[in-house]
Amino acid sequence: MGQVVKFSLIDKIIEIQPGQSIKAIKNLSLAEEYLQDHFPGFPIMPGVMMVESLVQTAAWLMRATEDFKYSVTIMKEAKAVRFNNFVKPGNTLEVECSVHKREDSEWVFKAAGTVNGTSAVSARLTLQQFNLADKNPKMQSSDENRIVKLQELYGALWSSPKGE
Repeated sequence: MGQVVKFSLIDKIIEIQPGQSIKAIKNLSLAEEYLQDHFPGFPIMPGVMMVESLVQTAAWLMRATEDFKYSVTIMKEAKAVRFNNFVKPGNTLEVECSVHKREDSEWVFKAAGTVNGTSAVSARLTLQQFNLADKNPKMQSSDENRIVKLQELYGALWSSPKGE
């Protein structure tokens, strides 16, 4: 089985209200491998990586809300994507996603990323979740393994405040 999340563009979940909203952060470091080519002499987080940070954050909200019922979460659509500022090494991208609409396994989010309170990226994202066994029952054990790995990663990203 391959990795569940090949690269995480979220370093920490700082707030979550299941079924409603989530806040997370990504600390951009010059050590990020993709910055070596984007761009030499002027390293900035690629736009696609900024959007992926939004997607990964929204996916964690879906998983936590559904108690990790599904092993796969994919982006179906990104609309109204706006890139408003650069994210440079040393910056912290603060990501906020809120549920706009929810129907069965498909969710629509309003998502935004800011650096020091200034908008860097925003989008309206549609994500879908499912299990591999839905189409191939032989994949049930793969679903179970993926879910365990996702729960472990979530435990590393989110530490609920005492009393919750």
